[in-house]
Amino acid sequence: MKNLFTLVLMGLAVLSSTACKHPGKETEALTEAVSENKDEISKDVFTDSYGEKIEVTINHTKSIATVHLEGKTYDLKKSDALPEYTASNEEYQYSDIKGNITLLKKNVDMVLFHAKRETKGSGSAKMASY
Repeated sequence: MKNLFTLVLMGLAVLSSTACKHPGKETEALTEAVSENKDEISKDVFTDSYGEKIEVTINHTKSIATVHLEGKTYDLKKSDALPEYTASNEEYQYSDIKGNITLLKKNVDMVLFHAKRETKGSGSAKMASY
């Protein structure tokens, strides 16, 4: 009886030492899954003339734009038929055309946000004329 008890304890010890090796394999699999996500994503924050901010995240790989404005989130699909970068769903449309950032509600033609993209090099580099 004592030998059977010792044998069971040894079996449990072997199982527990084998079980300790598995979490490492799970970590490797998780790391590989994370590294496979190679979407091209860009993120911008724009401010209009009233100080209101809009955050735009564009997943170029999946052709999806996510817009955050006033605590609301709008998920929009890129439209290839419209000029430059335009994304929309049934109700809303986001566009970045010639530096004009616009979010509008389509069914009532209401502009929810409009700002002009700041161009690089603008600012104090202007020369004064006499």
